[in-house]
Amino acid sequence: MNEIKIFDIKTTKVEHSKVNEIDLDNVTMGFNFTDHMFVCDYENGQWQNPRIEPLELIPTHPAAMALHYGQAIFEGMKATLGKNGNALLFRPDENAKRLNHSADRMGMPLFPEDLFVEALKQFTALEKNWIPSKVGSALYLRPFMYADEPFIGMRAATSYKFIVMASPAGPMYSRKIKLFAEKKYVRAVNGGTGEAKAAGNYAAAIRPTEYAKANGYDQVLWLDPYNFEYIQEVGTMNIFIKIGGKFVTPDLSGSILSGITRMSVIDLLRSKGFEVTERPITISEIEDASNNGTLEEAFGTGTAVGIAMIEEIGNNDLAIKFPENNPVSVMVNDTLNAIKVQDIKDEFGWIVETK
Repeated sequence: MNEIKIFDIKTTKVEHSKVNEIDLDNVTMGFNFTDHMFVCDYENGQWQNPRIEPLELIPTHPAAMALHYGQAIFEGMKATLGKNGNALLFRPDENAKRLNHSADRMGMPLFPEDLFVEALKQFTALEKNWIPSKVGSALYLRPFMYADEPFIGMRAATSYKFIVMASPAGPMYSRKIKLFAEKKYVRAVNGGTGEAKAAGNYAAAIRPTEYAKANGYDQVLWLDPYNFEYIQEVGTMNIFIKIGGKFVTPDLSGSILSGITRMSVIDLLRSKGFEVTERPITISEIEDASNNGTLEEAFGTGTAVGIAMIEEIGNNDLAIKFPENNPVSVMVNDTLNAIKVQDIKDEFGWIVETK
C-alpha cells in the first residue's frame, strides 16, 4: 500500500461559511452539509493529491464504473465537542480498518489508515463550528470511496475517489422503535457482501424498509436467508437483547457488519459486570423468552442512531413486546454520550481529540 505523508494535505478554505444559516439545535442528518470536503484521488496505482477544499459538485463521466458495477463503499462517524471546544472523534482508527475491509471485499484499493485518521482530524477541526452542542447531537461524517474510471466492462476500476463530507445531525430516534421481522426479503448471506459497508447493501434494503414503515414499523429485523429464523441485524443497526439478566448479540458469522458502536457497547457492558455473548439467536428464542417472562430489554446500535431502544417486534401475526423500563439501555446511551463530550472520563481510550 502506498503511503502519503500526513502533512501533505493541502487546505483551501471558503471565503464565507454557511454555518450561520443553519439552526444547529434543530437539524436532521443528511439535509445540510458543511462548507468543505476532503478529497483524494487514486491514479496510476497510488493515492495522491490529498486536499481539503470547498464542498462542490463532482464532475462525473456517465460511464463512471461505480454507476454501472457498484464499486462504492462508505463509513459513518460522528464528531462532538470536547470541554475545551476542540472537535472529538470516536474510534476513527476502527473506521479506517473497516473501510479497508470493505474495500478489499469489493476489489478496491486500500486507503492508508494513518492518512484516513489525519484527514478526519484536520477536516473536523476545520468544520468544528458546525458541530451541534445539544445532547445527543453531533456532526455526522461520511467518508466514502467510489470508482470514477469511465469504462463499460466488468472488471475492477483503475481510478477512484475518496471523499469525506459532513452533515450536522440531531438524535435520530426520540422514542422506542418497532421492528418488522422480514420473511420475504434478505439482507445478506455468508460469502456475500454483508460484512462490507457497500452501497448496494443499502439499496437492496430500501423497498423492504418502505413496506415495514407502511405497516406501522420503524425498521426491518433482518433474518437468515434459509429459514428466516436466525437474527442478523436491525435496519442499519446491530442488535442487543437482554434475556434472563444476560445480553446476547448475533455473532459476526460472515453476513453481519462489524459495528463500531457494537464493539464499544460490548466492552462497556462487560466493564459494568454484564455477561455478553456473541452467538446465533433465533426469533423463536425471543418469543419463548417473552412467554416465560425472561425477556427484559433490547436495543439497536449504530453510528447514525446511537442507541435505539426497541419496543416491539412484529413476527407474522404475533407482536413480541418488550418491558416498558429499559434501565441498561438508558445507561449505555447516557454513558456513550457522556464519553463523547468528555462529561465523564474515557476509560477505554476511544476518543481522539483534534486541534
